[in-house]
Amino acid sequence: MQQARASRVGELEFCGIPVRAGWMGMGRRDDPLGHRVLRILIVALCFPAVSCQCRILKCNSEYLAATSGLHVDEESVEFCIALRAYSQCTRKTARACRGDLAYHSAVHGIEDLMSQHNCSKVGPTHPPPRTQPTSLDFMVHSDAPEMCNYEKSLQQKAPHPNYTHCGLFGDPHLRTFTDDFQTCKVRGAWPLIDNDYLFVQVTNVAVVQGSSATATSKLTVIFKNFQNCVDQKVYQAETDDLPAAFIDGSRNGGEKHGANSLTVTEKAAGQYIEIQAKYIGTTIVVRQVGRYLTFAVRMPELIMRSFEDNQGLQLCLKGCPTNERMDWRLVEADGGHLPSQAAVAHPSFMRETATAKCREKLPVDDLYFRSCVFDLLTTGDLNFTLAAYYAFEDVKNLHSNKEKFHIYERTADFPPGNSAPGPPSHQALAAKHLLLIFWLWCYLTCL
Repeated sequence: MQQARASRVGELEFCGIPVRAGWMGMGRRDDPLGHRVLRILIVALCFPAVSCQCRILKCNSEYLAATSGLHVDEESVEFCIALRAYSQCTRKTARACRGDLAYHSAVHGIEDLMSQHNCSKVGPTHPPPRTQPTSLDFMVHSDAPEMCNYEKSLQQKAPHPNYTHCGLFGDPHLRTFTDDFQTCKVRGAWPLIDNDYLFVQVTNVAVVQGSSATATSKLTVIFKNFQNCVDQKVYQAETDDLPAAFIDGSRNGGEKHGANSLTVTEKAAGQYIEIQAKYIGTTIVVRQVGRYLTFAVRMPELIMRSFEDNQGLQLCLKGCPTNERMDWRLVEADGGHLPSQAAVAHPSFMRETATAKCREKLPVDDLYFRSCVFDLLTTGDLNFTLAAYYAFEDVKNLHSNKEKFHIYERTADFPPGNSAPGPPSHQALAAKHLLLIFWLWCYLTCL
């Protein structure tokens, strides 16, 4: 993909101004012209085109500061670090910058420069600047032996930290950190978590031809470098490849004295991996069930909310975009056929047989049971029954609130798989009006 982008012929547009692709990505490796063009265009052209919501200017300024004074021919490693940080910043503001030419131009320029200098997309990045200390800053500067153990280090400050849970399984079905339950399409690569300490991305592929239903075939987890405790580590799993180690072959956090606070453990060969990140109080479970992967995480709320802004996509935090959610109402009157956006029922199962099969593993009529029935009707693959079963087992092991293990439909006529809100209150409507006025004020002040 990178080679294809670097070798394309023609012109790129930076902030609406055509620039020959060769200027950006086709020069000699020791020629800093591409970086000069990118920096000049960022400074000279992009400022008028950015709105309050789009944070591309912030990404641009951070990149300029990181590369100031560097020489491309001698410090390619530093440029790669800066480019990865730049790419990460643009990814966080992707939703707000969807229609911004400056944003899209910067994204193309970054990819071309990364290809030119053989930069890996996975690797160290400069940590984002912080104006206030984070929840873990006291651990970084502590000499106590428990500094790399989140729970022990918080015993005096917060004896009972709040934990959150997120899970993704099956077709796929998503349970967010706020216990919202959704069924999504989300084909391709999507970020589940992206905070100061952890990045998780899944890749979903189509399950059945003619259906928008997808399932997870690849998972990437990046544990970001944490001073005095762990080096940056990357775990990657794919269908039929569920390794018991990070991609560098190690099973812990590296050479630092807190390395054992990050470990990979194989619970069942090729089927079940558990990653313990004690320094951030986080447990991750990765399974392969049939041909597809499932994901579950237990994470302290302080860690979950440790990100610089709320612009980036995080499915575990915000749920799937509205246009990616599936209405999978099962129609009782017609043997359980599915809506057109999902697929017609798979010939292997009718509603009665799918219900009976799911009841064997999931006796409670909650949304895990409903998702099991939906997956069997859509795919005809019995492995999805096990996926729903293990997803619920992970909830019981990882969720901190026993009363929230099961999730039910909120209203009788709302489609299963999507948490149904009640009618909006007067307070909620007033809040929406105030929010609309605020955004209008922000827009007018930027003109």
